Amino acid sequence: MALAARLQRFLARKGIPYSELPTPQADDLESAVIASGQSRSDFVQATVLIDVGGALLVAHGLDSALDLDAVFHLTGRRLQPLTARQTMRLFGDCDPGFVPPIGTAYDLPVLIDDDVAHAETVLLTGGANQGVVKMDGRDFRRALAGARTGHLVIRGQGNGDRAALSLDEVADKLQRLYRLPPMPALALRILRLTAHSEATAKELAELIELDPSLTAQIMRYARSALFNYPGQIHSVQEAVTRVLGFDRVAHIAMGIASVRAFDVPRKGPLGMDNFWRHSLYSAFVCQSLAVHCRADKALAYLCGLLHNFGLLLIGHLFPGEFEELNVLHADNPEASMHSLEQQVFGHAREEQILAVGHGAIGGILHKLWQLPDAVIKTAAMHQHPGYHGDHETYVLMVQLSNALLKPRGIGDEFNPDDVPALLESLGLAPDTVADLETEIDRVAPDLDALANSLSS
Repeated sequence: MALAARLQRFLARKGIPYSELPTPQADDLESAVIASGQSRSDFVQATVLIDVGGALLVAHGLDSALDLDAVFHLTGRRLQPLTARQTMRLFGDCDPGFVPPIGTAYDLPVLIDDDVAHAETVLLTGGANQGVVKMDGRDFRRALAGARTGHLVIRGQGNGDRAALSLDEVADKLQRLYRLPPMPALALRILRLTAHSEATAKELAELIELDPSLTAQIMRYARSALFNYPGQIHSVQEAVTRVLGFDRVAHIAMGIASVRAFDVPRKGPLGMDNFWRHSLYSAFVCQSLAVHCRADKALAYLCGLLHNFGLLLIGHLFPGEFEELNVLHADNPEASMHSLEQQVFGHAREEQILAVGHGAIGGILHKLWQLPDAVIKTAAMHQHPGYHGDHETYVLMVQLSNALLKPRGIGDEFNPDDVPALLESLGLAPDTVADLETEIDRVAPDLDALANSLSS
């Protein structure tokens, strides 16, 4: 018998047909799938989740990993997987590890991934470790009448469970296991210069002019239509004093110099071309938001510019996994980057530390580089919706800038954001968005040109 007693009674009561395919007794679902000789792409698995509101079951393809961020966007609930022991309390008549994806038989609400919702044939465990069940896709969905559907997974082989690590543990392991790049010498000298309240435009210009490439990029920036300066600019010092200002020049120069610490491909959705485009647009939007939020414009610009450096560090340390992340991102544009990173990292024990996400990794790097606390916090927390804590205004400005840039195809993830909630948290009126959109449209050609020059 391939079916648990409760599931068998449920299907009989509903008049839902199925076929039993006997297999030798298996230790786990994966072994049963192999023993069945059936196409694994037709197999549906169950993941049971829980929060304070109770448990629910998600039915999704065997070769997929559940995206908890996507589940949140569909349900509004922050659900977490049950342990194996907790799960078996709900499925007491099933063999351990053989939970059927027909949660309705066990009085559980069910979510169905879009792929399963359109399958013609479905294979599944019926709760027993000897045999699998085959059903017509329509009959399977009839058994789950009332279930909600949505895109809930990351396509590709799942990695299994991972133990959570604290950020202190992550920082410690990163520094012990890997040779983290130091801040490039020129970027460090610029950072130290900005720490002195008496630093002059002449001193900053002299530092920048030590590097011909950086000099050319700063001059190109100052002459762009972003600033519409009517006169001629012949030196970096003039760019500082007449057009850009000390803080803006220092921050863009430090960002350009810092990127040189990383060896990352130009192309791909996460490559250097798109990194610079995202960073420059985010810096511009954050600086514009700072005016409305009574925040420091220069610091807001730096937060937007540097918040995604964790991606560069991952690409620098793990080129193979970074390429895999690029591919997964292209195949799963609706998935959050945090979920994709959890999918890619964790095969080896040492790499599990990177499953915390590029935001936390970037925050650790910025702390190591002794950047301002607000920059550290925005890098570390920009992947965390609903953040409350230190430097909250700067974190929320970065989150809002990313949300506003997504419809333009700018950024590294395109799952929805709660823009009204972000506006409310920042104390901004809804019409602020329209004004920002107009400003972004005005400067877009110049930001694109600058991004292209910086990545080349």
